[in-house]
This record gives sequence, C-alpha cells and structure tokens, in this order.
Amino acid sequence: MDHVALRAWGNSQGIRIPKSIMNELDLKVSDVLDIEIVDDAIVLRKQFVHKSFEDRLKEYNGKISVSDFDWGEAKGREML
Repeated sequence: MDHVALRAWGNSQGIRIPKSIMNELDLKVSDVLDIEIVDDAIVLRKQFVHKSFEDRLKEYNGKISVSDFDWGEAKGREML
C-alpha cells in the first residue's frame, strides 16, 4: 500500500500519484479522472474515452458477427 500526503496547491489541495500506480493504470499526465466518495473513501477512476475510428480499425480482426433478432409477436399491421 502506498501512502500520499495532501499538500496545498493554490486555493486547493492535491496529492501526487506514485509512478508505479500511473504505470499500472496506464495513466498519463493530463488524463482526466472521475472522482467520487464511496462510503468513507475517495475513489478516482480513469474517465472513459471513446476510441477514434482509426483506433477501432486497428483492432478489427476481419470478422463480422451477424445474428438474428427476435422482435416478438406482431402487434399491428407490420410488414413481414
């Protein structure tokens, strides 16, 4: 378990995140974190970032999955 100290930072307070935790969570300087209080703990989470089209294309393995979807029984005059 790492320990950090609260320090004054302008009109706010701050902590320094150890490099080992930055590396483990793949955090970079200027990343935005979500912060919340859970019970009596401060929880920081890496903010969800949408992948760019280019990033998604790099992960594409050439397979497309297609499946039928059951919309349920007809309720009116739907065309089949």
